[in-house]
Amino acid sequence: MTDRKVGIIGVPLGFGAGQTGSELGVNAMRLTRFRGQSLAEHIRGLGISVTDHGDVPIVQPDSSADGGNPKHLAEMLASSANIIANVNNILSAGEMPIILGGDHAIAIPTFSAVANHYKEQGTEIGLIWFDAHADINTPETSPSGNIHGMPLATLLGQGNAELVNLCGYSPKLDLKYVAHIGARDIDPGERANIERLGLRQNFFTMSDIDRRGMAACVEDAIKIAGAAPGGYAVTFDVDGIDPRFAPGSGTLVRGGATYREAHLTLEMVAAHGGMRSFEIVEVNPLLDQSNITVELACELILSALGKTIL
Repeated sequence: MTDRKVGIIGVPLGFGAGQTGSELGVNAMRLTRFRGQSLAEHIRGLGISVTDHGDVPIVQPDSSADGGNPKHLAEMLASSANIIANVNNILSAGEMPIILGGDHAIAIPTFSAVANHYKEQGTEIGLIWFDAHADINTPETSPSGNIHGMPLATLLGQGNAELVNLCGYSPKLDLKYVAHIGARDIDPGERANIERLGLRQNFFTMSDIDRRGMAACVEDAIKIAGAAPGGYAVTFDVDGIDPRFAPGSGTLVRGGATYREAHLTLEMVAAHGGMRSFEIVEVNPLLDQSNITVELACELILSALGKTIL
């Protein structure tokens, strides 16, 4: 056993999305047994100490009412306070957070906690965002008002003031330290936001990946996020993978990364060594087929932690 320590934390928040079910992904990943072992047992097999901290208490909406734009803001803010406290406890214990989602709205409080932890240490971190969607809508540009389409914008200081200012400051992330991999479904308002912020060079779309190859794009993404003095976090939306390999997600778009490209991405991240937290989101067991998305999500966590073929 090495001195590497990770803390697993579940964030079963699904009301940030338009479709229910991603909140069930937490225990699906935690409890599923693949190749005869649970996720935690597989991680220990890599020589890493594991503590499972259970699930963050989530404040659920009282009804199915939309609750404005952003939708369910009060519940999101209340849940965010719990998420930030729990992630901070893991970091304070010297463990690397392994965050099981939940929909991608959770990235607002999870990354806020990680960024604030390193800010208090006098440094800042970058972020690699793997996703079919840009997630850079604001309430003004969002077609739906769903918060899971807004987290990257929020972390960059754009959008609802209360979400933007979690942990008491904004932005949580310097533009020059964010890299997005895998986009292929971008709203018109998001396209305008990307252009306005000057972020095109930070986005490695599926067209870029087709032309240059996944390895080249990931290498550049790691250079961008890894230039941050404190390392970088990774947030991984399974809908970035083609639905052939990951059908169990709520916002599927054809033409995504292959099974091997997804693993290659995280194998390269692990080899670089600068990752400070890992998050996987939008696993929806209600939409899955034969548990393949749940098992793939667990396999990807292992790749991010350094598992290799040989």
